[in-house]
Amino acid sequence: MNVWDPAGLDALAALADAGSFERAARQLAVTQSAVSQRLRALETQLGRLLVVRSRPLQLTESGKLLLRYARQMHALRANLAVELGQSGVQEKLPIAVNADSLATWVLPALDDVLQAGLKEGWGLELVVDDQDFTHDWLRDGAVLGCVSTVAEPLKGCQVHQLGAMRYVAVASPGFVARELGGSLHAGNFAQAPWLVFNRKDDMAASWLALAFGLQGVRLDTRAVPSTEAHARAATLGWGIGVMPEPMAEPLLQSGQLMALRPQIHVDVALYWHQWKLVLTQAPAVSPPAGKAVATLIATTGGTLDRIGAALALGASRALRPMA
Repeated sequence: MNVWDPAGLDALAALADAGSFERAARQLAVTQSAVSQRLRALETQLGRLLVVRSRPLQLTESGKLLLRYARQMHALRANLAVELGQSGVQEKLPIAVNADSLATWVLPALDDVLQAGLKEGWGLELVVDDQDFTHDWLRDGAVLGCVSTVAEPLKGCQVHQLGAMRYVAVASPGFVARELGGSLHAGNFAQAPWLVFNRKDDMAASWLALAFGLQGVRLDTRAVPSTEAHARAATLGWGIGVMPEPMAEPLLQSGQLMALRPQIHVDVALYWHQWKLVLTQAPAVSPPAGKAVATLIATTGGTLDRIGAALALGASRALRPMA
């Protein structure tokens, strides 16, 4: 079996992160020539092209497979450094999360484990994407774990339930009076502006399907690509927002927003996926959430497992139980 050159794997990961040889060289504190040589040696060893020299750089399918291996090597190296007490070793462990989780519960959940990691010599990098697409980052080898709506694990991965994020439709009182005549109904929702995160965001359509039984509706949308700014735009009367309940709740209590058809809500199930770096007895899908999952994951040991345990515990405090 081939033993892949660690320096070449580091170069490949840096190129994937940086998108260019120049930035990858700065990240690794070497010359561009050194990065190119390390990559070329890795490609020669494999006998396949790993990187398409475009702007930005693109990894081939073989490159993505080897990137996955490089990420796992970094996590294992961080584990070993912790066990040996070598706090000077610096490793960056990337995970993918959705923006709404990042804006509400993920940062508090990860705070303790991140602070411990900084002392031990490793850190986290958070990649943000829509909750239906974070799984793609894991599949491509760009991250070691992800918070996703996908329930089925990839080969070589394990997955644990986190809980359900509830979404509610809200708008400012002034907007409701001005644009909706006091209430939202089947006759006026299509004329009102709806706030969305980006073109991938189908939360408004999902809510409308539950509220009025309509599919494939065409809406007047206004993109606000930030969870925090999305809430701010709703309070300013820019449109109707379908937002996470944890973010909407204080604004509802203060009177800055009001709930539209409060009996209607969308519950989005979230799962934590991570690569298996050691053999464990954990099941592919673990039914319980919260402390039980945190205990289960933590027993496997390792930095990635500690991240998963922290997320499971934080989710148990912030999310709703799955139906």
